[in-house]
Amino acid sequence: MRVAILHVEEIRDMTAAERQQELEELETELLNAKAVQAAGGAPENPGRFGELKRTIARLKTVQREEGDLE
Repeated sequence: MRVAILHVEEIRDMTAAERQQELEELETELLNAKAVQAAGGAPENPGRFGELKRTIARLKTVQREEGDLE
């Protein structure tokens, strides 16, 4: 699964439901990448870990700012 890395402007243009769906997809992708690495496999793109973490943080920040998080 290849989800595009999102910029803050793109995230702010999304609805709350779209942000939540994107967050779930990114967290799943990060979890899968970590599982491959933990099993001894070489990650396809090691820099992708950082990109995923930063994008997840951006999504959570915008959610918090706009009151989407419960």
